[in-house]
Amino acid sequence: MEELNPYVISQMQFDQAADYLKLDPGLRQVLRRPKRVMAVSIPTKMDDGSVQVFEGFRVQHNIARGPAKGGIRYHPNVSLDEVKALAAWMAWKTAVVNIPFGGGKGGVICDPRKMSRGELERMTRRFVTEILPIIGPDRDIPAPDVYTDEQTMAWVMDTYSMTVGYSCLGVVTGKPVSLGGSEGRHEATAMGCLFVTREACKVKKIPLRGASVAIQGYGNAGSIAARLFREAGAKIIAVSDSKGGIANPRGLDPLKVLKHKEKTGAVAKFPGSSPVTNEELLELKCDILIPAALENVITSQNVSRIKAKIIAEAANGPTTPLADEVLAEKGVFMLPDILANAGGVTVSYFEWVQDLQNFFWEEDQVNTKLEQIMKRAFHEVYETSQKYKTHMRTAAYILAVGRVAEATIVRGLFP
Repeated sequence: MEELNPYVISQMQFDQAADYLKLDPGLRQVLRRPKRVMAVSIPTKMDDGSVQVFEGFRVQHNIARGPAKGGIRYHPNVSLDEVKALAAWMAWKTAVVNIPFGGGKGGVICDPRKMSRGELERMTRRFVTEILPIIGPDRDIPAPDVYTDEQTMAWVMDTYSMTVGYSCLGVVTGKPVSLGGSEGRHEATAMGCLFVTREACKVKKIPLRGASVAIQGYGNAGSIAARLFREAGAKIIAVSDSKGGIANPRGLDPLKVLKHKEKTGAVAKFPGSSPVTNEELLELKCDILIPAALENVITSQNVSRIKAKIIAEAANGPTTPLADEVLAEKGVFMLPDILANAGGVTVSYFEWVQDLQNFFWEEDQVNTKLEQIMKRAFHEVYETSQKYKTHMRTAAYILAVGRVAEATIVRGLFP
């Protein structure tokens, strides 16, 4: 049976890199486990006067290189293992782009689509109060993730600030610009994905102008990626969301699709398109495939039917380890999640720096710095893959785990 537990997958990916690096067994044990795991009950008063108790988590995987950093997601399928995996991926992601953060992640088991704004606010504020002892601008800095946004982060920042007694802008990133958010943060994940995909196209000698692109997921990352790739001259031939997908080999207009989705609640039935399922979209013949939805969508079951030349993982954990090996054998160029979607955490880092300094940058400064970091990270991972003769995911892990291991060794064990 193929392993689909995200935490087990994250450990398998770590072990592979640790083998290449010949890590000391004791150091291996330190790096493969989360440093701190917090599970909390979140009693929340609902609109009808009843009280519902939600379950929430905050996990800090490793903080050897700096404060923990990672999003908070609200989803019915959130589990502790998922949050532990995402925290580990964040630790390696921040190390791949070489910014001074560790890895953290949070989640609440709930269905935000069935909750009112008031219920979400009360739940968020109670969750923040429960995890308050372990978060802070110098400890652990949350950010938005699945079904959380700028407004959620404003509530987190306000709850923390009201508790400590002063306005603390740097406790979260992904905030509204009016509360110390950064210009360019909203587009950052998709923008970073574009920068590394452009470099991959150069390696594969595929012109980005005119390249066909299929995108699974039409939330923040997916819809903005569609717009940015089209602006770069690529042709968006298919997109999808949780309710299904649409395709048009002549190309889709991402902005019109987004307006249609905002009006109808789904991309389906967009005029001039034909319907495709989420599964069919992954198997379309295209130059670039961007999984921008949830985990485990490319598995041993469907990997033989994947026809893309480049896969850029805008989502976390969309490809299983078994599928990775098949893709490598097929010659598919994989841009792993800890590289391809690291634009978000990179601009989160810029936001945190701006908050601590109370000095804010223009959007073009943000994008220029982001491009420098993403291009450098791509070439460091690519050179590592050439040196170790392995595919890009393992190369990214070798680079990241090596950096965290070095920081851990230099710091030593205390006491």
